[in-house]
Amino acid sequence: MTEHIPVLINEIVAFLKDRPGIKKVLDCTLGLGGYALAVLDAIPGSLVFGLDQDGEALQEAKNRLAHFGERFKALGGNFADAPELFGSEGLFDAILFDLGVSNLQISAGRRGFSFQHDGPLDMRMNPDSPFSARDIVNDASDKELADIFWKYGEERYSRLIARGIVEKRRSGGGISTTGELVALVREVLPAPVQRKMGGHPARRIFQALRIAVNDELSVLERGLAGAIGLVSAGGVIAVVSYHSLEDRIVKNRFRELQKEGRGTVITKKPVVPGKEEIEINYKARSAKLRIFEAKGPGREDGRDGEGK
Repeated sequence: MTEHIPVLINEIVAFLKDRPGIKKVLDCTLGLGGYALAVLDAIPGSLVFGLDQDGEALQEAKNRLAHFGERFKALGGNFADAPELFGSEGLFDAILFDLGVSNLQISAGRRGFSFQHDGPLDMRMNPDSPFSARDIVNDASDKELADIFWKYGEERYSRLIARGIVEKRRSGGGISTTGELVALVREVLPAPVQRKMGGHPARRIFQALRIAVNDELSVLERGLAGAIGLVSAGGVIAVVSYHSLEDRIVKNRFRELQKEGRGTVITKKPVVPGKEEIEINYKARSAKLRIFEAKGPGREDGRDGEGK
């Protein structure tokens, strides 16, 4: 099994244990089941429902948590569709989101998420999705590519990289693998620029393509909108994000819900990993945890669960 280190798990579990009545939890990004396992172990009698659109990860999580029997239930699907998938289960005391790419996806070169492992240029979290990163890279115009790289990756050299991709295509050479894309980025960016970047030169490009392929920001907005209708009075929504685009959406949505009188933002400032956790799990370095306590279930039109 792929090594799986849940980010900020100690903080999340400690928070849930300190709250009375936390029994029923929905993990909207199940992955390999790290958060679900921690909750099931830490809270006696708890029930955890898991959701993931990646069938491979879902099966591994089911195998890993099978010994919990009826205390664990998992379904396949996108968390934007959680109300349709779990609406019949009633309300949840806690709803968890761990955003971004999973350890299983990033470590498997064949999934095409990593700039450190060569593989097909894919990046689909749901392998059944209709188009991949390869489709975008080889079909989009230079303007469309530049817009994607800037909007989703905040890449300063988005236009330069986009032009390089299109020029390569015109010369008769498409881009089919992650290694080819990394090589092109390294070729296009001047050496002094790469030295000043403070990280892998293709990191932001890969982030941008992944977000575009999986429509992650739109899905996050829909997921948060659905979660407020699935959480019980006094229940919480906890979100771990990994870059500013995600965090901004979560922060603003929680603030909007508070202004609407639908609950309270618990984390006035996001909870971030300590030095020790970052040393153990480098992925955690950019993580931010935000928590919202719901006043009660409600619909997106602002009415409560009974339509008053």
